[in-house]
Amino acid sequence: MAKKVLVVDDEKLIVKGIRFSLEQDGMEVDCAYDGEEALNMVREKDYDIVLLDVMLPRLTGFEVCQAIREFSSVPVVMLTAKGDDMDKILGLEYGADDYITKPFNILEVKARLKAIMRRTARKAPEESKSKVVEAGDLRLDCEGRRVSIAGKEVNLTAKEFDVLELLVFNPNKVYSRENLLNIVWGYEYPGDVRTVDVHIRRLREKIEANPSEPRYVHTKWGVGYYFQQT
Repeated sequence: MAKKVLVVDDEKLIVKGIRFSLEQDGMEVDCAYDGEEALNMVREKDYDIVLLDVMLPRLTGFEVCQAIREFSSVPVVMLTAKGDDMDKILGLEYGADDYITKPFNILEVKARLKAIMRRTARKAPEESKSKVVEAGDLRLDCEGRRVSIAGKEVNLTAKEFDVLELLVFNPNKVYSRENLLNIVWGYEYPGDVRTVDVHIRRLREKIEANPSEPRYVHTKWGVGYYFQQT
C-alpha cells in the first residue's frame, strides 16, 4: 500500500517539487499551503508522515505540530531555516520527530522520510508477540502503542514512545544520550544529543506526577537515562 504523505509549505514551487519527487517513488502525496488547512487535513485523513514548514500563514508550523499532538502520534518532520538551532529545538519541544534545514536536497528529504517510515513500519511484525507492560501506575501497550498513567491515556509522539519502550524493556539499564540517539533516531540522524534531552523532558512532563522527582525515567548523572523497575 502506498505511503500517504502530507506536505505543508506556503511556497508552492517547493511543494510542487517535493510532491513530484515523492510521487515518483510511489507515494501518495497531499498538499497544504497554510497551517489551518494542514491541521484540518490531518484530522480528516490518516497519514504515514507529515512534512511541515515552520513559517506558515494562519497557524505556524509549531502551532500545527502542537495541535496535532493533542490527537495523533503521526511522525512530523519540520522544515526549518538554515542554521536556526532555536527553530529545531522548538520543533522538538512541540512534538516534532525530526527536522530538515532549508535549503535542502530533495534526495535527503526522501531518504529521511523513508528512514522514519521504515522505523515505524518495523514495529508491525513485532506486534503479534508484543505485550502490555505495567509498572506502578504506568501501563505500556506495545501493540496499540499506547501509554496510560493510572488509567488515563497519555498522548506521546512516535519518538517519545520509542524512547520509553526501549527503556521499559531494559529496566535499570543506563543508556547514554549518544546511545539513545543512535538506537531511536538512527546513526544517519544529523542531530545532536540535545534532541534526546528535549524528548526525555517532554516524556517526564507527560508521565511523571512530579517531573523534577521522576518515578519512572531517571537520570544517572554523567552517564545517561534509565527506567526504574518498581
